[in-house]
Amino acid sequence: MFPEYRELITQLKTSDAHFVSLFQQHNALDQQVKRMVSRTDPSSPEQIETLKKEKLRLKDEIFALLKKAAQA
Repeated sequence: MFPEYRELITQLKTSDAHFVSLFQQHNALDQQVKRMVSRTDPSSPEQIETLKKEKLRLKDEIFALLKKAAQA
């Protein structure tokens, strides 16, 4: 995710607790969605769609933080 910000992501992971929390939440949702899509975890299409929307919301928030930090 966001390879152009790889160094900044590494930096923020060591200095910004909120960023770390968002990043971890996104990764956890990503894994959960993958398990649900592969039928490892029971789910409905609606549940998968809800989690995908939350994952996208988190990704947008992470991107906003990255852009702000890049301008600082």
